Amino acid sequence: MAKVSIIIPVYNVEKFIGKCTQSLLAQTLDDMEVFFVDDHCPDNSMEVARQCVADSPRKDQFHFIQTPHNMGAGMARNYALPQTTGEYIAFVDSDDWVEPTMFEELYERARKNDSDLCYCQAIKDFDDGKSSEILKNPDMAEGEITHDKRAFFLTHYVSLFWTFIYKRSLIMDNDIRYPEERCADDSFFVSCCLFTAQSSAHVDKPFYHYLIRANSIVTTKNPTKYKKRITVFNKLMDFAKNKGVYEEFKPEIDFLYIKKGYLVSAFNYVMNVDKPCKEELKRIQQEVEQLIPGYRQNCYFCQNKAARFSDFMVGTMPSLALLLVPVYVKHTGALV
Repeated sequence: MAKVSIIIPVYNVEKFIGKCTQSLLAQTLDDMEVFFVDDHCPDNSMEVARQCVADSPRKDQFHFIQTPHNMGAGMARNYALPQTTGEYIAFVDSDDWVEPTMFEELYERARKNDSDLCYCQAIKDFDDGKSSEILKNPDMAEGEITHDKRAFFLTHYVSLFWTFIYKRSLIMDNDIRYPEERCADDSFFVSCCLFTAQSSAHVDKPFYHYLIRANSIVTTKNPTKYKKRITVFNKLMDFAKNKGVYEEFKPEIDFLYIKKGYLVSAFNYVMNVDKPCKEELKRIQQEVEQLIPGYRQNCYFCQNKAARFSDFMVGTMPSLALLLVPVYVKHTGALV
């Protein structure tokens, strides 16, 4: 059994995967395994990765597998999971890279208290020369995840899923997998882990380098993205109910849906569809009203000015929303 298993879906990253691979070869954690998952990429990404490890004394720790067909990053991660042996699981995107001590420090910190989760911070890098930015997870005290800690993290977290290592038993025992929709799958996975984890730890250092590039999946327009996001967050609500955590954390989970499911989907619609219409914005709002009747009375929603204003635009001034949302996103770099 390895201490940490690292899963890396690979698709069309020939220019970047060498740096990613070298950063994994440089890890100070000796007992680890790495799975490169070829998702039928059309370039030489896998060959670049193979060449990087070919002459390394660590080459036996690196495994190269292929999905049956192109599945998307989330499902490619699912495909690799049963083949891992690690006590903890980690995910790295193939165009990103990590600091040398990342997995050793996270593992040692997690093992200290037998934590289900252990996270670090990240650095957002840009391939166009912009200055890097620090991305931080919410600060949650280590140890048992009490009711108040879980409530805080659910209402403040950002889905920096690659900054975590996850105890393998947490994933497998709770049947946590990435959804098949190629949208918000990272938010789904992290949220499911936060619903079910019993303990956490963290290392307050920016170990993970997250690259923003012009033609990545994150920055490419997708006119069906908003529909997929709504579907994923409906699945998240079902997971919470099936695991018996929804009633205990109803305000927090409802707010998570309002913010990340409903409002971000509305913004995605405006930003990704060539000719958005106000009728579809109204339909998106009606969907959240059916799922969460009286959602505007949610205590977290009432305290969040940005969410209230966004909802107001979508619900009562959709024509103005069509004009202002692109300006808001361009100015702030955020959706809500």
